[in-house]
Amino acid sequence: MKNIFIVEDETGIRDALQLLLSFENYDVRSFANAEAFSKRDHSVVPDIFILDVMLPDGLGTDLCNQLKTAPETANIPVMIISAHAKSDKVLESCNADEFIAKPFDIDDVLAKIEKLT
Repeated sequence: MKNIFIVEDETGIRDALQLLLSFENYDVRSFANAEAFSKRDHSVVPDIFILDVMLPDGLGTDLCNQLKTAPETANIPVMIISAHAKSDKVLESCNADEFIAKPFDIDDVLAKIEKLT
């Protein structure tokens, strides 16, 4: 079973992604903010990270940069989701592997996850 870590502050979106991805046989761990994500169990390494850009205590792009520079997570795909940011600006600012605009189509999200993993 593949693991997905989601960092999303909007409860409805976080819960919907977790539920839908769980139905697709992914093991999903979700975090409401950057602080909770930083306190995660680092012994568990996901197959993909899904990060919201705007978090209450930071930016998903900053988390992406941290993940892409850390040796243990540098090769794990990162998908950025945002309602406000432009895809080219986000991908340029943090070297994410994929961008999803909110509102999103879950089939599109699933297809991009499959492609990245």
